[in-house]
Amino acid sequence: MWHNYPVFVLSPGVKLLLAVLIIWTLIWKGIALWKAARNTHKAWFIVMLVVNTLGILEIIYIYGFSKKTPNGAMPMSGQQIK
Repeated sequence: MWHNYPVFVLSPGVKLLLAVLIIWTLIWKGIALWKAARNTHKAWFIVMLVVNTLGILEIIYIYGFSKKTPNGAMPMSGQQIK
């Protein structure tokens, strides 16, 4: 039954590459979604949740658009970043 699915035709090297790409994407997506939620960037959160770019969009958001705090500290609950 399972032998008809094309994923089982892939070589072990390709399967390993796919596994590494999935882990890579999940790590960057998790960090970026967390930052977008903390910064209340709803549009960024939705786009990053729906669009899969192998971490490229997430890396751009993290290093280009997420708010920077002095000394890398995160604000306390209810505290505004200026």
